[in-house]
Amino acid sequence: MNFLTIGHRGVMGVEPENTLRSFVAAQQAGLDLIELDLHLSKDGALVVMHDAEVDRTTDGTGPIAEKTLAELRALDAGRGERVPVFEEVLDAVKTPLQAEIKDVAAARALAEVMHRRDLVSRVEVSSFHDEAVAEIARLVPGVRTALIASGYGTDVVQRATDVGAATVCLNIRRLTLEIVERARAADLKVIGWVVNTQDHLRLVRALQLDGATTDFPEIKRTGRFTA
Repeated sequence: MNFLTIGHRGVMGVEPENTLRSFVAAQQAGLDLIELDLHLSKDGALVVMHDAEVDRTTDGTGPIAEKTLAELRALDAGRGERVPVFEEVLDAVKTPLQAEIKDVAAARALAEVMHRRDLVSRVEVSSFHDEAVAEIARLVPGVRTALIASGYGTDVVQRATDVGAATVCLNIRRLTLEIVERARAADLKVIGWVVNTQDHLRLVRALQLDGATTDFPEIKRTGRFTA
């Protein structure tokens, strides 16, 4: 079984998260997929940032939705990096991407880019929000989707099935063998997050998960040897 290693916001443990610098480092480390987060700017650009506000990861303050792309470009996202838009990431790296969308509006904007640049085979779309997963699946036939969950129970399997997701990305701190077995019975792939230690890695390998999302590139090197 091919165990996937997914770079969390690039390699956010060593580089500024959700920046081109972080994504290039993830590609150079040989990670199988690169995960990133998408929000819409005030003027409709698909901005790569995790939080709804810029405060934590830049030298600015306030909501992304209240700033134009030009205003966001003026911010320092760490080590002199600028806040990227999704299209720039597509051009900067060749590694397959897992794009997390925060709402239905972001799903619609992403769908337009996916059609324009023929990204169905390259980009998997994920979300914590069932309706966003359902919307991207409706707008982009054949897209691979994943439902993310942090606080969840066995119901997450049915939720994923209901919206047509092929994968569940689950917080390993709540993961149980029963949930994994139910996911397998529903023919779902299971990814664990966030896997940053050897103990976490041993857990996801013992549960025979399909992969792990990590902040650190070392997981790629050690993952194949850890049982």
